[in-house]
Amino acid sequence: MTKTELLNKTARSEDERLLLARTLDRLELARTRSIPAHTGFLSPQERTAVEALLNACGHPRRLFFGGFPQAERTVCFFLPDWQEEENVLEGEDCPVRALRASFTGGGLTHRDFLGAILGLGLDREKVGDLLVGEGQCDLLILEDIQNFLLLHLDQAGRSRLTLAPIPLTRLEPPKLQVRTIRDTVSSLRLDAVAASGFSLSRGKAADLIASGRFQLNHRECVKPDRTVAQGDVLTCRGLGKCVVKEVGGPSKKGRTMLVLERYV
Repeated sequence: MTKTELLNKTARSEDERLLLARTLDRLELARTRSIPAHTGFLSPQERTAVEALLNACGHPRRLFFGGFPQAERTVCFFLPDWQEEENVLEGEDCPVRALRASFTGGGLTHRDFLGAILGLGLDREKVGDLLVGEGQCDLLILEDIQNFLLLHLDQAGRSRLTLAPIPLTRLEPPKLQVRTIRDTVSSLRLDAVAASGFSLSRGKAADLIASGRFQLNHRECVKPDRTVAQGDVLTCRGLGKCVVKEVGGPSKKGRTMLVLERYV
């Protein structure tokens, strides 16, 4: 299959087509010149698109990594035949780096740090997760912007920042807060499961889905009747994310039992 045919088959928009074309260029670099190559940081939606492309390419050797196991934004590494995974993730060869931004006072948010970084003229793909904690924020970035940030990122919001490189082993991801929901639904339609996971009426859930607010497994879904399965991830703008952890058997009333985890 040619590059154009692959893009025609997998890209859902012009922006996605550009992303996938750049991904194919990086893959070709690793294949033909036998040197390591990687994408920028991918959002969960972009990663889903890239994975679909790579599956259509015959499952080439690749590795997704964002600096720590639970990272939301990840880089896709393409591995030449001679390179092992541990060589990518350890030592100076790893292009994912971490900076710790320390500040006094409180009130700084993820938005403050992202705005400060992008305000310096950097592309979003250069920046991974931003782990905001008490008096500090760990920044996951690509190596090629590390020195630039050390020189120029000195403020977020109204707070002055002090930056220093740290090893990835010293990252301090915030604890995820998850609420377990046990419920029954009349069917595994997306609107029924979304209503249970986000404490909505089924009609309200259907309206939000039809308006384009929902994603199923990081892909926009506007069909309320789409069937949901165990392991699926439901995301709604403004409401957050929930995961279908378990689909059980029928209840005494013939409804399907569910276990959901909602991130709060």
